[in-house]
Amino acid sequence: MKLTAKVKLLPTPEQRGYLLDTLRRFNAACNYISDVAWETRTFKQIPLHHWVYHTVKDRFDLSAQMAVRANAKVVDAYKLDRQKPRSFRELGAITYDDRVLSWKLTASTVSIWTLQGRQTIPFAAGEYQRRLLRTRQRETDLAYVGGEFYLFATVNVEEPEPVEVKDVLGVDLGIVNIATDSDGETYSGSHLNSVRHRHRRLRRRLQKKGTKGAKRRLKKLSGKEWRFANDVNHTISKRIVEKAQRTNRAVALENLKGIRQRVRVRRPQRSTLHSWAFHDLGQKLAYKAQRAGVRVVFVDPRNSSRECPCCGHAEKANRPDQSTFRCRVCGFADHADKVAALNLRVRGWAAVNPPNVGEANRVLHGSVPASPYQSPLGFGRGS
Repeated sequence: MKLTAKVKLLPTPEQRGYLLDTLRRFNAACNYISDVAWETRTFKQIPLHHWVYHTVKDRFDLSAQMAVRANAKVVDAYKLDRQKPRSFRELGAITYDDRVLSWKLTASTVSIWTLQGRQTIPFAAGEYQRRLLRTRQRETDLAYVGGEFYLFATVNVEEPEPVEVKDVLGVDLGIVNIATDSDGETYSGSHLNSVRHRHRRLRRRLQKKGTKGAKRRLKKLSGKEWRFANDVNHTISKRIVEKAQRTNRAVALENLKGIRQRVRVRRPQRSTLHSWAFHDLGQKLAYKAQRAGVRVVFVDPRNSSRECPCCGHAEKANRPDQSTFRCRVCGFADHADKVAALNLRVRGWAAVNPPNVGEANRVLHGSVPASPYQSPLGFGRGS
């Protein structure tokens, strides 16, 4: 599987100027190539190369390989959208290959092409990033983020053999509780939500004030909330994957694509809904599971928190409030998020082991893992 290793460059003030000049010149060349591509309606790499190669080298003083990389960046941009001309930020990222950037892992330096010639620049990386860089392949992106230079290297990590699936761990995602699994373990979102609320309130107050000091404070706060939420999602996804790996289980997640468009909430709740990072958590969980050999399936979340895991009855009245589930038919009651995770577990098992017979036969022959709950009548859907 392919991952990205991120390392921080540590240039001298002089080298910092060289890198900034290179970014500006390279992106100016990309804007010129984009104009030619749009005017001539030439969006394929080789035909566009014949149009612009010599002009780009002479006008922008780029090396042969950097002219090729600029052409490739423009072509990749037009693959996404050909409805309007593409433009590039002055300090947009540059994609280097092994001809114009080489790594010296033992010395913790890179040799990188600039307008002023090759520069040897040290980098800072942890042991995790160093392990990843040993399997680096092909391209590396140079990016200027928050006043610092970073390299993003594509690495290839060998995937382990998938573990034998004996059961499924259902995971319900939410806002009040970020995640709840079918074992009943809850990963609360109260601290994250309070941080988001505090930052939102502070940003609103500073923007309203509008002084130079307020703007400096806003700049200092930029990205702080995102970094905190990113760390929380990393921690939760790691714990879920470790549990699934330890118990030889697959992980069943809700397919929540398009939920922001489907759900209607009151105005005070909109910012909370749209700051819900369920996709980020799902992506982190999926790639960590892939590295651990744990299978992840995405299942239909419809009525997962309204359906009784004992008798299968589903209606809106089964959930009188956000946290409570109480079946109107059999009387089973529990936390709504845990009930949803149990239902996702059953749906995930069906996805991992597609049935060849009906639900009743699967239950009779024990092909569905035993449910931890029994109905008052003495049987459960998954028992």
